[in-house]
Amino acid sequence: MTGPIVRIGDADDPRLTDYTNLTDVELRRRREPAEGLFMAEGDKVIRRSLDTGHPLRSMLLTERWLDTMADVVALAAESGAPVYVAAPEIVERVTGYHVHRGALASMQRKPLPEPAELLGLTGPSATAGQTGPGRIAVFEGFVDHANLGAAFRSAAALGIGAILLSPDCADPLYRRAVKVSMGAVFSVPYARFAEWPSGLAVLRDAGYRVLAMTPDERAKPLDELPPEQFERCALVLGSEGHGLSRGALDAAHEWVRIPMAAGIDSLNVAAASAVVFYATRPKS
Repeated sequence: MTGPIVRIGDADDPRLTDYTNLTDVELRRRREPAEGLFMAEGDKVIRRSLDTGHPLRSMLLTERWLDTMADVVALAAESGAPVYVAAPEIVERVTGYHVHRGALASMQRKPLPEPAELLGLTGPSATAGQTGPGRIAVFEGFVDHANLGAAFRSAAALGIGAILLSPDCADPLYRRAVKVSMGAVFSVPYARFAEWPSGLAVLRDAGYRVLAMTPDERAKPLDELPPEQFERCALVLGSEGHGLSRGALDAAHEWVRIPMAAGIDSLNVAAASAVVFYATRPKS
């Protein structure tokens, strides 16, 4: 096989710096956004990220994955991105874990839109008179990457048009979130608020009905809301441990809850998101 293949025999090779210490969550959470990169693991996720326009910085493969990834290697040759090939034990020493899927890629991040731009209030969409997505989700304080990835996957599967994140939410492009979402983080456009909860005012400006999901008994059961309330709504879900903050609750038009059987007060937030997204989907 020909192409931009570089065989690596030393785990300390400085060309592999993008791939070092992948198991150090705090380090990678700081480093990856600052350096404008993210990790794609496995052939399906690598291809999905390329299909959605993320430039390839480099790939790190074991020998047996060269044939499987031949098409991506060819793309790398066109773009000039190196493809590093190393023995499994070297890859494990570099990354800090056994890479079961045998293929990693360092991808370039794309600039995130501002929330107002995502909702069609500013930018080309506003100029063209577009009104933005009908149903959106807002996540406050999702710090668990698995829950965030699962919620993105549910959003993609159940027709959520966009996702807005509070400033303290986890990174959707962190390796664990991408993996759990099965690449759905590339399918649903998202933006991050700079201010919270004051940033939620942009939803009212865009004409969204803001529905805060909470197990509070004072909240209205989800199945009692008329379907027309879901035509242009923002479904706000809170953190895994504490739910929505008082500021987020106060910014909502209405509090809404998922009816629970006796003895159970709430669902895991990823499961709750799937229920809410399904229950509010258009019925026609």
